[in-house]
Amino acid sequence: MKILQFTLPVAHDRTIIIQEEVLPHFYPYLHRHREAQLTWIIEGTGTLVAGTSMHTFAANEIYLLAANQPHLFKSDPEYFVPGSNKTIKALTVFFDPDGRLQSLLDLPEMKKLHAFVNQQQHGFKAPSRLTARLSAMISEVALQKGPSQVISFIRLLETLQAASEHLITLAFERSGNHVSESEGIRISTIYNYILKNYNKPLMLEDVAATAHMTPQAFCRYFKKHTGHTFISFLNNIRINEACNKLTNGGFGSISTVAYSCGFNSITNFNRVFKSVTGNSPSVFMESYAQKVN
Repeated sequence: MKILQFTLPVAHDRTIIIQEEVLPHFYPYLHRHREAQLTWIIEGTGTLVAGTSMHTFAANEIYLLAANQPHLFKSDPEYFVPGSNKTIKALTVFFDPDGRLQSLLDLPEMKKLHAFVNQQQHGFKAPSRLTARLSAMISEVALQKGPSQVISFIRLLETLQAASEHLITLAFERSGNHVSESEGIRISTIYNYILKNYNKPLMLEDVAATAHMTPQAFCRYFKKHTGHTFISFLNNIRINEACNKLTNGGFGSISTVAYSCGFNSITNFNRVFKSVTGNSPSVFMESYAQKVN
């Protein structure tokens, strides 16, 4: 079996790299690269894993993933159903702050902008009130060529820097420069197995076996590298998926959502849901409905 890379190469024949995606689903494996990426989700829903943090994502949202930050845009399960006509659309700007851009950012006039870029080690989500403006600027960067593209990109960074206090942090740990390639592949294998099987009865022994460890050794390893216990990480994934399903409105009841996300009792689901979100599922739904209205 071919082992997937944890660090994926991004072509760098340009200072600013643009990637447009129209696909059945996002790349389904945890990975990292030395470039930071600013991604505008044009169409698609799912869960974003950034480091060891998880967030639901939806259309018309903008995220920055830091250089070398392990991440994964996990499309919802219905995107993988055979014959599904669902698609994702995204526009991403890749840039390496320590590469060709560094000499530009080292200019005295770029001092504040350079400091802002260096501070973005945790990733962020842009506030929704800025989405229209930022998406227009990302589109402009994608359309431009040569010096005009670099100028448009600097203006985009300036807009983000001006709104820095309103940016929503994605992860609490710094980006993963300290994670070796071999460790990254092992962690990626564990994450991907859990993300694929979260909605089934998932035993510690099964997950430990994917990492070729005893359950005891796996628990120590997982806690050291993620800051989570296996159970807390699994519960976070399940509750993130539950929140997504509850807000999408495609399920008949809360209990249906609970069982579809891997919980074996509604009582346990309610308890875990409140411990993760701070609210019961019914209060969460009422709050969401009020926001939508």
